[in-house]
Amino acid sequence: MSETYYTQEFIDIAHASRPLLSLKHTSEEWVGQVLSALFPELCKVADCEDRLVKERLESIKKLTKALSQLVHSVPIEPESLFGTLLEIRQLLLLDAQAILDGDPAATTLDEVILSYPGFFAVAHYRLAHYLHTVGLKLVPRIITEKAHRETGIDIHPGAVIGERFFIDHGTGVVIGETTVIGSGVKLYQGVTLGALSISKEMAKSKRHPTIEDDVLIYANSTILGGETVIGRGSIIGGNAWITESVAPGSFVKYNPK
Repeated sequence: MSETYYTQEFIDIAHASRPLLSLKHTSEEWVGQVLSALFPELCKVADCEDRLVKERLESIKKLTKALSQLVHSVPIEPESLFGTLLEIRQLLLLDAQAILDGDPAATTLDEVILSYPGFFAVAHYRLAHYLHTVGLKLVPRIITEKAHRETGIDIHPGAVIGERFFIDHGTGVVIGETTVIGSGVKLYQGVTLGALSISKEMAKSKRHPTIEDDVLIYANSTILGGETVIGRGSIIGGNAWITESVAPGSFVKYNPK
């Protein structure tokens, strides 16, 4: 085998991969720019002058168009894009306030936004979920995987999550694609909201649990199955293993034998 031959073979592989490399880079740049626009305190530099804010918004518009073109999706109009982003900011402020209200260690809203991995992961999820709902399937996965890589929190963009969502500590949390979570829910580290062992043919079915409003789930609990519902106001103790529904207002704890 000549050097020219095997060199060209790898060059051909690189050429074939360029669209996906561009998609990954653009997706991660998009979420960074959007979060910096919604929460300027997350900017890497102090660049909140009017001119620079306008430049960032223009960049977001161009990146959104580029994402649509890369995945051959229907273009997202700027009017709907920026209106939705402001709505997502309001949801995220409610999430941040829930953390501040629910964690004695949190002292200010700024501290939550700047330093809490749960907020970082949920912010990425909410933006990814928006893109998921408008039909960009691969891009949202890239965005939530970025948060997973940086926080250890794995939230599928297809999950549906209500207001005032609080992930405390967060490392090892897994939330599956068809999970439905109500408002005012709090999870600790290591919680899995997953599927029972199923076949690939069930990919489009409801495979993950439903968590109703105001549920508290302590560390390392595992809740599985699309028909499993954790009733409103329930408390799930640490290390619990649950594959059946729980009535509202229940207290479930791990009971080693």
